[in-house]
Amino acid sequence: MARFVCEITPQPADIDELGHVNNAVWVRWLQDVATTHWRAAADPGHVDAYIWVVLRHEIDYLGNISADEVARGLTVRAETWVGDAPRGARFDRFVAFFGPDGQVKARARTVWAIIDRATGRAVRVPRDVAARFAAFTG
Repeated sequence: MARFVCEITPQPADIDELGHVNNAVWVRWLQDVATTHWRAAADPGHVDAYIWVVLRHEIDYLGNISADEVARGLTVRAETWVGDAPRGARFDRFVAFFGPDGQVKARARTVWAIIDRATGRAVRVPRDVAARFAAFTG
């Protein structure tokens, strides 16, 4: 699968009392990266017709982004991709966050479900929606 890549610039408010990016911030970044990927890959009509909801996050925290790195304005590189073909309304998404040193700081597997905006109900992921993720080259 093609990977979507984006940069994140952590802010001082992202730092917790331990002096590094707070775990809740990583979760927010998961949402932001997924949303950015969706808007970049999807047909505009799909963005209007569907919305994604999170069913599950599994996160491995492997390192930290320190307050010092944030103060120096260093960025985090996020890479995301979808897994195998969707299962009904569900799609697995994977995300890896790389620190300024190039090392993976966190990685996640998230499970998302697609919702029809008009009905508010989960629907099977349409083939043309899934194809846009598989074909996306960033």
